[in-house]
Amino acid sequence: MSEIRLGGVQGDNGNEDVLPSLLFPTSMLNRHGLISGATGTGKTVTLQVLAEQLARLGISVFTADIKGDLSGLGEKGQPSEKIQERVRVLGLNDFEPEANPVSFWDLYHESGIPLRTTLTEMGPLLFAHILDLNDTQTDIVHLLFRFADAEGLLLLDLKDFTSLISWVSDHREDFSKEYGYVASQSLGAVRRRVHVLEDAGGAHFFGEPAFALSDLLQQDFGGRGLIHVLDATKLIMEPRLYSAFLVWLLSELFEELEEYGDRDMPRLVFFFDEAHLLFSQGSKQLLEKFDTVIRLIRSKGVGVFFVTQNPLDIPESIRGQLGAKVVHALRAHSVKEKKALRVLAETFPENTRVDFESLIPSLGVGEALVSFLDAKGVPQPAEHVLIQPPRSKIGPMPEAHRKEIISRSPFFSRYAQEVDRESAHELLQKRAHETVPEKEAEKKGPKRQSVFEAFLKSVSRSVGYQIGRQIVRGVLGSLSRAGGR
Repeated sequence: MSEIRLGGVQGDNGNEDVLPSLLFPTSMLNRHGLISGATGTGKTVTLQVLAEQLARLGISVFTADIKGDLSGLGEKGQPSEKIQERVRVLGLNDFEPEANPVSFWDLYHESGIPLRTTLTEMGPLLFAHILDLNDTQTDIVHLLFRFADAEGLLLLDLKDFTSLISWVSDHREDFSKEYGYVASQSLGAVRRRVHVLEDAGGAHFFGEPAFALSDLLQQDFGGRGLIHVLDATKLIMEPRLYSAFLVWLLSELFEELEEYGDRDMPRLVFFFDEAHLLFSQGSKQLLEKFDTVIRLIRSKGVGVFFVTQNPLDIPESIRGQLGAKVVHALRAHSVKEKKALRVLAETFPENTRVDFESLIPSLGVGEALVSFLDAKGVPQPAEHVLIQPPRSKIGPMPEAHRKEIISRSPFFSRYAQEVDRESAHELLQKRAHETVPEKEAEKKGPKRQSVFEAFLKSVSRSVGYQIGRQIVRGVLGSLSRAGGR
């Protein structure tokens, strides 16, 4: 059985002579986990320790880098007095600084390998979430996607979607008869929200070549899992795009990956940093479906760790699914904070040696209250733990080194150059030039097909060789593997 070592259990009364190692069985990592704590208490270092140990076991890792300091995972750590002291206390006789195999990604194509997907792959639910639409406008987006899916019309980027809006607006009466009523005001509102997304740089994310999920599961030549680091220093300023991207990635993994069964180790561990951004802004429909994905993705060999300041930011339905909890210091000054602390304390398996309510606010930097499942899935008593230092660098790597790693990555040549093949925008423009003669032909007899009907037949002929059948969507509305790609 494989295990990862997070640190050592703090002895009674702070006795440094009693520090047994705390070992996580890797077979339970697909039961998901939580890393929480106030700013500056050590959440990022804990994530770093977990990520590099997973990579050494050959397990792939995906994590967002909110502050820019996780790039240090790709550089050898530098000795310091504090690190050496923690190594001594924990008895880490095999501790040696080392770099990890990393791959840097960026939705804005500035500080990493370009990362893209298509609108067709993302689907209407997540796209409506990004646009921050009301219920009526969200329904409009679903109708537009239903039309595009049924006709095999590829929506690769934002200009495809705006062209589709324009075409439906021009043929609104016929469209409404076939797919349901759409108001011109609602179409206009959706179009304006797309323009807002474009102005925020969101257009960079939609296009081709789309990210292949198989790239997440690669290993280096030594058999170590790759650590994929998403630069989110700019992305976090667009919280809906940030959260929708991470949810999309999880839903795509669920749809694409084969069943994995019960194995000694997961194949991928996913760290969802600033997770509260999804739960504070997601619609009820989105959160319900996300809950389903979290429950089911375990069978695909994927573990998810939610990283957030307050554990209670995570809904109870999802918090109850988390097998591992690493809670750093939390503040408890106000009545509300003290109540939240009591609720949190009740979620831990009991340990008569630990007073949770008094311990959690007093934890020092690099200390945490930790509980996890043993190899049989039984919750273990929560322990006061000293987190071990990472072997890689704490803090960001030099920019020159980062650029070198990006340029040498085999993924860079695959994704650096954007491709713009024929899709909805081009087909709709082509059809626009043909509408005048078709309208004249329609006037000559009642049995003549309408412009709308002619369009459907033309589109089906044009893109049939690309898709060949209607698109099938999965739980969160993203493209299902059963529907083909």
